[in-house]
Amino acid sequence: SSFHNFAKKGSERESNTSKPNKENMKFTLVAVAGLASTVSAFSPSSFVRTTPVAHRATSSTCLEMKYKVAVVGGGPSGACAAEIFAQEKGIDTVLFERKLDNAKPCGGAIPLCMVGEFDLPETVVDRKVRKMNLISPTGVEVNIGETLQPDEYIGMCRREILDKYIRDRAIEYGAEIVNGLVTAIDVPEGHKTNEEPYTLHYQEFVEGSSAGVAKTMDVDVIVGADGANSRVAKAMDAGLYNFAIAFQERIKISEEKMEFYEEMAEMYVGDDVSPDFYGWVFPKYDHVGVGTGTVVNRPAIKQYQKAIRDRAGDKIAGGKIIKVEAHPIPEHYRPRRVQGRIALVGDAAGYVTKCSGEGIYFAAKSGRMAAEEIVAIMKGGSRLPTQAEIEDTYIAKYDKLYGPTYAVLDILQKVFYSNNGAREAFVELCNSKYVQQVTFDSYLYKRVQGNNPLDDIKLLGETIGCLIKGYANAKPDAEFSNPIESQKRLG
Repeated sequence: SSFHNFAKKGSERESNTSKPNKENMKFTLVAVAGLASTVSAFSPSSFVRTTPVAHRATSSTCLEMKYKVAVVGGGPSGACAAEIFAQEKGIDTVLFERKLDNAKPCGGAIPLCMVGEFDLPETVVDRKVRKMNLISPTGVEVNIGETLQPDEYIGMCRREILDKYIRDRAIEYGAEIVNGLVTAIDVPEGHKTNEEPYTLHYQEFVEGSSAGVAKTMDVDVIVGADGANSRVAKAMDAGLYNFAIAFQERIKISEEKMEFYEEMAEMYVGDDVSPDFYGWVFPKYDHVGVGTGTVVNRPAIKQYQKAIRDRAGDKIAGGKIIKVEAHPIPEHYRPRRVQGRIALVGDAAGYVTKCSGEGIYFAAKSGRMAAEEIVAIMKGGSRLPTQAEIEDTYIAKYDKLYGPTYAVLDILQKVFYSNNGAREAFVELCNSKYVQQVTFDSYLYKRVQGNNPLDDIKLLGETIGCLIKGYANAKPDAEFSNPIESQKRLG
């Protein structure tokens, strides 16, 4: 019958359909299954508190009506979320990505633990960095990496390769991919206490159309993985946050010059390359990524980019710029990361560390954690999660696991990236094998290992000494002023 066909296609409903809506259909199915045994689940009393949401009846007919989860954004956070949802047969998963060959401007560094934890093949790793040159404002160089074991490395990847691999895996698990841009989201007034669906408005890109085709889709849960300029965050009123601008040029250099960067990455500090961050030269497959970033003086980003090219000097001389990239990077968590049945992950949530600027691992981890917790709450697709449940699981667990890391790196950035004297001290401190050991263990495995209280006390004394020396020898930072632009925030 036509009614049976509609129930079977419940997961494909579109907002402009003329067929019965989901609530009417659900009530009718419940009546068929036996109104007396299930009506209590839909009574007004089930909405008195914020925790319970009307649960789906357990008849075989009703199980054909799957809840639909939309993951907006196909980078590491979105793809890792989608592959978890897609493995749950009781949930329909749709992954939206506007640009399937997207090459996000990014240093591309991933920790060793990510390769194993996310089952990544070595084909996604362009270079295995085992040495890091850290260069101070006055040109003092410190090579760090001597504490690494032969099988330890920092993976350097291109985002278009990494993202596609994880996204394709999600598709293999059963996620539906939509090559389109989500432009708006209709959020029902009562979405925190009932099952009313969200309506996504999007432009689906098709051959021969530059603008795309306007479409809508109703979904029950949304995971916002659409980056710093997240439209999902705007729709759910996640709040404003401060941001950095990252600028990178991909530069093709000769094979002879690439030999230097075979296992080598470089970090340059100084107010010439960034007043509050660092400049980098990171090796890729057949080129190097040369870039910098800043929060406090974003209008001067091209000036800082020229300076990092000049500082790299002969090592990249004669190279050809093959791609120029720029992108905003969040500086802290969004004020609100969950609203109703909408949750943010990755850059959209603000999961980028200070000091190092690392975001790929935390994007992937947050996407996976959010999806795992939401899937567990949904109990095989038989019910919807509530805001309180998502906050008490995904948000609470993520913050407990990584909150201290963000706090410590925030402090380190304020101490060591604030002026040239502190930057000189930072580079000198990195001569310490103990500092190198703790730094690499923390980065590679996302946990601090081997702390020695005596070495910690000694390190404190060395830090104070290096700061005093650095302040005495370094030149003052250049002054700048941008009072209007510096107040801009991403919404």
